[in-house]
Amino acid sequence: MSYDKVEQAKKTIIGTKQTVKAIRAGIVTEVIIAQDAEEKVIAPVLEEAEIHGIQVTHVESREKLGHACGIQVGAAVVAITG
Repeated sequence: MSYDKVEQAKKTIIGTKQTVKAIRAGIVTEVIIAQDAEEKVIAPVLEEAEIHGIQVTHVESREKLGHACGIQVGAAVVAITG
């Protein structure tokens, strides 16, 4: 399950803007996106991931994704870096 992958990742980046920057920098291996996130929030990440050939995995809940990252709020987008 992708939540477990996020919990076990040594380095993650949380948030849309930071994820887009990291994709452009070439350090992202996979992007995890919550299905309940707003389209306008995740659209830039999906576009950059497609351009750079980054794997995108979807999970059900922003709340659970945030929890998997160890934060107290929901996370729409998380990037796993090398």
